Amino acid sequence: MAAQNGKDLLVKVDMNGSGLFETIAGLRATRVSFNAESVDVTSLESQGGWRELLSGAGVKSAAISGSGVFKDAGTDERARQLFFDGETPAFQVIIPDFGIVEGAFQVTGIEYAGSHNGEATYEMSMASAGALSFTAL
Repeated sequence: MAAQNGKDLLVKVDMNGSGLFETIAGLRATRVSFNAESVDVTSLESQGGWRELLSGAGVKSAAISGSGVFKDAGTDERARQLFFDGETPAFQVIIPDFGIVEGAFQVTGIEYAGSHNGEATYEMSMASAGALSFTAL
Protein backbone atom coordinates (compact mmCIF):
# COMPACT_ATOMS: atom_id res chain seq x y z
CA MET A 1 0.00 0.00 0.00
CA ALA A 2 1.33 3.43 -0.92
CA ALA A 3 1.41 6.34 1.51
CA GLN A 4 -1.97 7.95 2.12
CA ASN A 5 -3.14 11.47 2.94
CA GLY A 6 -4.25 11.73 6.56
CA LYS A 7 -7.11 13.96 5.47
CA ASP A 8 -8.61 10.97 3.64
CA LEU A 9 -9.30 9.15 6.93
CA LEU A 10 -12.87 10.35 7.43
CA VAL A 11 -15.31 9.97 10.31
CA LYS A 12 -18.97 10.28 9.33
CA VAL A 13 -22.10 10.27 11.47
CA ASP A 14 -25.68 9.37 10.54
CA MET A 15 -27.36 12.76 10.84
CA ASN A 16 -30.97 11.64 11.33
CA GLY A 17 -31.17 7.85 11.63
CA SER A 18 -32.00 7.32 7.96
CA GLY A 19 -28.50 6.56 6.66
CA LEU A 20 -27.65 10.16 5.72
CA PHE A 21 -23.94 10.19 6.63
CA GLU A 22 -22.02 13.45 6.81
CA THR A 23 -18.34 13.94 7.57
CA ILE A 24 -17.78 15.48 10.98
CA ALA A 25 -16.46 18.81 9.80
CA GLY A 26 -13.37 20.52 11.10
CA LEU A 27 -11.51 17.39 12.16
CA ARG A 28 -7.77 17.79 11.68
CA ALA A 29 -6.64 14.52 13.20
CA THR A 30 -8.53 11.22 13.43
CA ARG A 31 -7.73 7.84 14.88
CA VAL A 32 -9.49 4.48 14.92
CA SER A 33 -8.40 1.50 16.98
CA PHE A 34 -9.63 -2.08 17.15
CA ASN A 35 -9.24 -4.30 20.19
CA ALA A 36 -9.95 -7.92 21.07
CA GLU A 37 -9.66 -9.29 24.56
CA SER A 38 -8.08 -12.69 24.87
CA VAL A 39 -9.41 -15.55 27.00
CA ASP A 40 -6.58 -17.46 28.67
CA VAL A 41 -7.25 -21.23 28.93
CA THR A 42 -3.74 -22.24 29.98
CA SER A 43 -3.59 -25.19 32.35
CA LEU A 44 -1.01 -27.51 33.88
CA GLU A 45 -1.41 -29.65 30.76
CA SER A 46 -0.50 -26.84 28.34
CA GLN A 47 2.34 -28.01 26.12
CA GLY A 48 5.71 -26.77 27.36
CA GLY A 49 4.05 -24.36 29.78
CA TRP A 50 3.03 -22.07 26.92
CA ARG A 51 -0.04 -19.92 27.27
CA GLU A 52 -3.13 -21.08 25.37
CA LEU A 53 -5.87 -18.76 24.17
CA LEU A 54 -9.46 -19.70 23.39
CA SER A 55 -10.05 -19.04 19.71
CA GLY A 56 -13.01 -16.81 18.85
CA ALA A 57 -13.70 -15.82 22.47
CA GLY A 58 -13.41 -12.46 24.21
CA VAL A 59 -14.92 -9.05 23.67
CA LYS A 60 -14.15 -7.06 20.53
CA SER A 61 -14.32 -3.29 20.55
CA ALA A 62 -13.39 -0.27 18.50
CA ALA A 63 -12.68 3.33 19.42
CA ILE A 64 -12.65 6.49 17.33
CA SER A 65 -11.08 9.77 18.34
CA GLY A 66 -10.54 13.04 16.59
CA SER A 67 -9.63 16.65 17.13
CA GLY A 68 -10.22 19.76 15.12
CA VAL A 69 -11.77 23.18 14.81
CA PHE A 70 -15.38 24.31 14.54
CA LYS A 71 -16.44 24.48 10.88
CA ASP A 72 -19.99 23.21 10.51
CA ALA A 73 -22.90 23.98 12.83
CA GLY A 74 -24.85 20.87 11.76
CA THR A 75 -22.30 18.18 12.61
CA ASP A 76 -21.05 20.12 15.65
CA GLU A 77 -24.60 20.21 17.04
CA ARG A 78 -25.21 16.54 16.18
CA ALA A 79 -22.08 15.38 18.02
CA ARG A 80 -22.87 17.50 21.06
CA GLN A 81 -26.47 16.29 21.18
CA LEU A 82 -25.40 12.65 20.83
CA PHE A 83 -23.19 13.06 23.89
CA PHE A 84 -25.87 14.64 26.05
CA ASP A 85 -28.61 12.23 24.92
CA GLY A 86 -26.39 9.14 25.18
CA GLU A 87 -27.55 7.92 21.76
CA THR A 88 -25.68 5.31 19.73
CA PRO A 89 -26.21 6.15 16.04
CA ALA A 90 -24.37 4.65 13.12
CA PHE A 91 -20.94 6.03 12.27
CA GLN A 92 -18.74 5.32 9.27
CA VAL A 93 -14.96 5.42 9.28
CA ILE A 94 -13.42 5.57 5.81
CA ILE A 95 -9.86 4.23 5.90
CA PRO A 96 -8.05 4.99 2.61
CA ASP A 97 -7.09 1.94 0.51
CA PHE A 98 -8.48 -0.31 3.26
CA GLY A 99 -12.23 -0.03 3.62
CA ILE A 100 -15.25 1.34 5.43
CA VAL A 101 -16.05 0.37 9.00
CA GLU A 102 -19.67 1.02 9.98
CA GLY A 103 -21.68 0.50 13.13
CA ALA A 104 -23.14 2.02 16.25
CA PHE A 105 -20.89 4.18 18.42
CA GLN A 106 -21.47 6.26 21.52
CA VAL A 107 -19.83 9.65 21.95
CA THR A 108 -17.97 9.10 25.23
CA GLY A 109 -16.12 12.38 25.48
CA ILE A 110 -16.03 15.90 24.10
CA GLU A 111 -13.42 18.46 25.15
CA TYR A 112 -13.38 22.09 24.13
CA ALA A 113 -10.28 24.29 24.30
CA GLY A 114 -9.02 27.62 23.12
CA SER A 115 -6.18 30.03 23.68
CA HIS A 116 -6.20 33.81 23.76
CA ASN A 117 -4.53 34.17 20.36
CA GLY A 118 -5.76 31.01 18.63
CA GLU A 119 -8.80 29.19 17.36
CA ALA A 120 -11.29 27.27 19.49
CA THR A 121 -10.72 23.52 19.17
CA TYR A 122 -12.46 20.34 20.21
CA GLU A 123 -11.64 16.69 20.77
CA MET A 124 -14.10 13.81 20.57
CA SER A 125 -13.93 10.17 21.49
CA MET A 126 -16.40 7.44 20.57
CA ALA A 127 -16.72 3.79 21.66
CA SER A 128 -18.32 0.99 19.66
CA ALA A 129 -21.78 0.03 20.87
CA GLY A 130 -22.50 -3.12 18.87
CA ALA A 131 -21.35 -5.25 15.97
CA LEU A 132 -19.37 -3.50 13.24
CA SER A 133 -19.37 -4.24 9.52
CA PHE A 134 -16.44 -3.89 7.16
CA THR A 135 -16.58 -3.18 3.43
CA ALA A 136 -13.30 -3.37 1.52
CA LEU A 137 -12.49 -0.55 -0.90
